This record gives sequence, C-alpha cells and structure tokens, in this order.
Amino acid sequence: MRFVPLLRGLASFALLVVLHYTLRPLLGWRAPMDFLLIALLLIAVRVRPGMAAVIGFAIGFVADSLTPAALGAGAVAMTLVGYGASWLKAVFFADNIALNAFFFFLGKWAFDIIYFLAERRVGGIELVQQLILWSPLSAAVTALAGVVLLVVMRPLVEPSTA
Repeated sequence: MRFVPLLRGLASFALLVVLHYTLRPLLGWRAPMDFLLIALLLIAVRVRPGMAAVIGFAIGFVADSLTPAALGAGAVAMTLVGYGASWLKAVFFADNIALNAFFFFLGKWAFDIIYFLAERRVGGIELVQQLILWSPLSAAVTALAGVVLLVVMRPLVEPSTA
C-alpha cells in the first residue's frame, strides 16, 4: 500500500502538466499561470532538497526544450526554486491557504527573476518592467490557480489516513 501515495502524487503531477500545456496556451495571457511551477512546489515540499533540485532541473530542462533560444535558463531557475522550496518547507508549507498562496507567489516570482536574468534576451527598461510589473502579476495569477487547485485536488495531494 506504499505505492498509493506515489500514484496519487503522479496523477496530480500529470494533471498539472496537462493543464500547463493545454489551458495555459488557450488563455494567451501576458501574465500566465505556471502549472509546472505549481507541480514543482507541491513535489518539492515532500522530498529532500537534493531530490527537489534534480526534479526541478528535469522539469526545467524539458520545458526549455520548447524554447531553444533560452535553453538552460528554465532548468537553472527550476533547480534553484525546487531546492529553495524544499529547504523552506518547514517554514511555509502548512494547511493554511494564505501561506500556500504566499509560497506559490514567492516561488513563481523567484523563478521569473532567475529565468529572465539567466535568459538575457530582455534588458534595460524592458527587464525592469518584466520583473516589477508582469512577473508579480503572473505570480499572483499562479498563486490563485495554485490555491484553487489545492482546494480542488485536496484528496490527491493529502496523505491518506487509512
């Protein structure tokens, strides 16, 4: 029965990946929600920092394969965010919805800061505008989506008591 929590975790991860590649492009927002980051944060709080970094690297590298011009920027950002989220899990991850929203917000904003600095395609005032205006908006939308998904997917992401 030890594989049941693993299967539930994989099902929730797969659902978030499907949402990332189906719902996100359909919306086409300037400040999109990042379901891959939500998936990473939900996994990172359940594993050790080293494993969270490896998972973050794998998710970031696979996501980067779709944007070859910035290959590696997403992998670096996901690695650092995954490691940091796992390290901070005792501080932030609780059964409090507001703390989870703040955790998702900080994770997405940190990802965007690292990503845009590592990517080096945007510079000057455009970079400042991206990091000060669009990234916090994207982080807020991601936090809202993460909280809604946590409430909806609670049976999948909570450990069973039986």
